[in-house]
Amino acid sequence: MARRYDTNDATDRATGLREAASAIRRGELVVLPTDTVYGIGADAFSSEAVAELLEAKGRGRNMPTPVLIGSPNTLHGLVTDFSEMAWELVDAFWPGALTLVAKHQPSLQWDLGDTRGTVAVRMPLHPVAIELLTEVGPMAVSSANLTGHPAPENCDAAQEMLGDSVSVYLDGGPTPGNVPSSIVDVTGRVPVLLRQGALSADELRKVVPDLEVAN
Repeated sequence: MARRYDTNDATDRATGLREAASAIRRGELVVLPTDTVYGIGADAFSSEAVAELLEAKGRGRNMPTPVLIGSPNTLHGLVTDFSEMAWELVDAFWPGALTLVAKHQPSLQWDLGDTRGTVAVRMPLHPVAIELLTEVGPMAVSSANLTGHPAPENCDAAQEMLGDSVSVYLDGGPTPGNVPSSIVDVTGRVPVLLRQGALSADELRKVVPDLEVAN
């Protein structure tokens, strides 16, 4: 039976975050608010939990799960060959609606799907998300919807789709918007905008003028 907590209530928030952290450590799934849409999350280093996340969404391994982190410092243990331009993007837009695709450390024992040696990583601008990430470490997080359905902007919509496949729902009210993060590939010499979302190419070029846009 899924449990749901109102994070706008101080007591419920404390209990909910504690229960969510415990669920993540047990390899279970949690729904949490972010600055874009609601996400469904699991321990990034539990291949079983990530597989359950993909199954709950009806999503294949060909669409690997992004990773959310609670601090830019966490990047040092996750990625390699991270360029100066990539760090400039982090400094300018994190926490916020920018996902960076980088080469992950080859020593990492995780299975996020068919990533081909890369990871899509982001630090969200949402206090509940950051508090949970700070407590449990990197989480595999995808939008909290069934594949092919709209990404949820409130907890009700997420729970209607995912039901008891999720152990804990953290209800933070409506999200600030339903525009997804922009995705920039920083694995090469020049950053490439793969998906324009909350941040436009023009905004990103103020920081990295050489940014290219994928066809």
